[in-house]
Amino acid sequence: MRCASLLLAVALFLSGSALAQTQATPDKPVIVLVHGAFAESSSWDSVIARLEKDGYAVIAAANPLRGVASDAAAVSGIVKSIKGPVVLVGHSYGGPVITEAANGNANVKALVYVAGFAPDTGESSLTLSAKFPGSTLGDSLTTIALPDGGKDLYIRPKKFRAQFAADVPEAQAATMAATQRPVTLSALGEPSRVASWKTLPSYMIYGTADRNIPPAVMKFMAERARARKAVVIEGASHAVMVSHPGEVTELIETAASGR
Repeated sequence: MRCASLLLAVALFLSGSALAQTQATPDKPVIVLVHGAFAESSSWDSVIARLEKDGYAVIAAANPLRGVASDAAAVSGIVKSIKGPVVLVGHSYGGPVITEAANGNANVKALVYVAGFAPDTGESSLTLSAKFPGSTLGDSLTTIALPDGGKDLYIRPKKFRAQFAADVPEAQAATMAATQRPVTLSALGEPSRVASWKTLPSYMIYGTADRNIPPAVMKFMAERARARKAVVIEGASHAVMVSHPGEVTELIETAASGR
């Protein structure tokens, strides 16, 4: 009986509070941050601190990294729980997720791609990353077989810093390698269904030393989406939100203000 009561209390808490109570202030939207593959929510820590200092409510969503449609549904659920406007921010594979999650949510006011894919309908992370040369991600990966026959992908720890976070301090990059979350191979190959950047203002930031998504791919996507603002950081790695949180925060706040 006590166990049943505890479970009921937890269910009521989750349904009646927490994220469901998050709402925008009168002049500021809620910022929803979505991490990508080989990362996790703590990759946004420095950005979150800056946004909160500037008065923004922030949610760092836990991206399941199982498939674009299902991952987007999870993020969409968070968006639907928020009272007021939202800015969606996606890093890397989080880009396709926010692109899909914005669909059907009228409170999403802008999309910010942080070294993130902005796919058109039918495109996937894999097809976009191969559109121009420069990605060395494939040579850095290792796989783990899943019970359903699929594959989880990880970056080999010894190659993580050079591949993913070359401009991050060595000790911090080692921690990131140890805490990285895998993405399924099928998720990276899953085609997108809705290109919401065609109807929403988009903003992009990326580095010239990104070894996951070639800078030429990012430039192509920014121009195609007619991004309101595209910021290119010389020498920045794929982990640009970790190595350059100030610039990333500034762009998010620009999107939040509608500039």
